[in-house]
Amino acid sequence: MAYVARWIDKGEHERYNAFLAKDSKGHVLQSWEWGEIKSRTGWAPWRLIVEENGEIVAVASILERKIPVVGIPIFYASRGPIVDWKNVELADLVLAEIRKLAKARGAIFLKIDPDVLSSEKEVERFFVARGFSSAESGKGFEGVQPKYVFRLDISPDESTLLANMQQKTRYNIRLAQKKGVQIRRGTREDLPEFYRVLNETTERDRFLVRAYSYFEDLYDSLVPVGLGELFIAEYEGKIISGTLAFVIGEKAWYIYGASSNAHRNVMPNYLIQWEMIRWAKSLGCTLYDFRGVPGHLTEDNPLYGLYRFKKGFNGDYSEFIGEWDLVYRPIIYFLWNHLEPIYSEAVKGIIGKLRRARRG
Repeated sequence: MAYVARWIDKGEHERYNAFLAKDSKGHVLQSWEWGEIKSRTGWAPWRLIVEENGEIVAVASILERKIPVVGIPIFYASRGPIVDWKNVELADLVLAEIRKLAKARGAIFLKIDPDVLSSEKEVERFFVARGFSSAESGKGFEGVQPKYVFRLDISPDESTLLANMQQKTRYNIRLAQKKGVQIRRGTREDLPEFYRVLNETTERDRFLVRAYSYFEDLYDSLVPVGLGELFIAEYEGKIISGTLAFVIGEKAWYIYGASSNAHRNVMPNYLIQWEMIRWAKSLGCTLYDFRGVPGHLTEDNPLYGLYRFKKGFNGDYSEFIGEWDLVYRPIIYFLWNHLEPIYSEAVKGIIGKLRRARRG
């Protein structure tokens, strides 16, 4: 029986997510809920399923956004599509269906950054043969999704996981426990304090953060349905650290981390990671993703401390295949590639000035 592809509506929401949960490459960023979150920030989601004998064998959540001023759309499949790229017939069908939609919508290009390791050269050759071009900026930490991550197999028991960690990491976990740091699941009422600490983090480490309403939306959309969790670290009755995690099927991701300038010496960030790993194991997860780290690091890199922190848990340093663009309208794509970086830098500059003015 041949493959059957179709675009679906919310009536198949649960069935769509169930496939993501069981597929080894399924990701929260391809979930139905993620599309709904992004729909409130200027994107329009489209969901595709491909079936064989009535069973789903591939899915794609395509986000559409119109370029400011000109109003022409672009397509993005965050950590997708979810398809066996080595099954050429199936992968070709997915791309053909997306191309049809792109033609109907007038999209300039499709951007993908799938969960495929850079070592999978067969997939890379497939992308090139189908007209994709690498969209790498040379800044693996600054792509839409990180190209380099640490991923930990958490299927061993807790004693083995601890024994496999670097000695300093184990020491800091136990130090935090000894000092009385308490880790608990966060509630909706903890969000304002989490965001306050997150702002402390961003000001200290000099990076931008989304508005508070975005984190409200993340919590409300993901936590109640079991796709996310907020973790809070307390010391002497005060919140000093917090994290937000995503989970689907047997996979969990550390997404956002916040740490106060106060009481950093009691090492809450080590203990909160360990409790997140234990939580993921309790849900039956076998993979814990620490998310982004910079590539090609040396000890004089300002971000080396982040790399060293995540490395201490003994995850595998993984390099993804990166971002790839499939261009539908070459002339407009050429203009986009040259003007978008200027626009993005201008927006960042304005936001930076507003934040400095607010602090002043």
